[in-house]
Amino acid sequence: MIKFHILTIFPEMFAGNSYFENSILKRAQTNKKISIEAHDLRAYADDKHRKTDDIPYGGGPGMVMKVGPIWEVVKAIKKKDRKAHVILLSTRGKKLDGESAERLAGHKAIVFICGRYEGVDERVAEHIADEELSLGDFVLAGGELPAMVAIEAISRFVPGVLGKRESLESVKGSYPAYTRPESFAPNKKETWDVPGVLLSGNHKDIEEWRKGKA
Repeated sequence: MIKFHILTIFPEMFAGNSYFENSILKRAQTNKKISIEAHDLRAYADDKHRKTDDIPYGGGPGMVMKVGPIWEVVKAIKKKDRKAHVILLSTRGKKLDGESAERLAGHKAIVFICGRYEGVDERVAEHIADEELSLGDFVLAGGELPAMVAIEAISRFVPGVLGKRESLESVKGSYPAYTRPESFAPNKKETWDVPGVLLSGNHKDIEEWRKGKA
């Protein structure tokens, strides 16, 4: 089992009928292949106002998430999962891909730090996180969606999460797929047909066609 911990100021995004409570990820949790827990960073704030951000040193726009609350949550998690792998979701991080997802599936516990505002105090990257990850060359309001994407990408490499290992695109490749009907008429002037090779019954030809399209 992999334990996923999400550090966020919006834990409600992961509560109730969230993305994690449907389809593959719901089944993976039911079968105890993975567990997912969201931790409210505000609960670890060091003031009565539950403040997790402050103005940046040196001036500039926006607010910066404080190192203190993040450290307190990570410290609490590591009391139970000493070897938990800590990831800061950041626009400056290495891009998440299939290879890194498979590598991360080898950990027993993973912590995702979800930034907000203008970013996270750099001391988190320097002293707390084991690595920084990004989904790509674009900016989102926070790390919550990247955390969801990363958890699904990693979970697919956990044995037993998918019905068959052949379902992994890294194994079977990514090629066009078709199903019934053989011919679909969106209007009276044209039809969209399934490639003839897929209807031939010749498995060797089908395999070669899929390899060529993958």
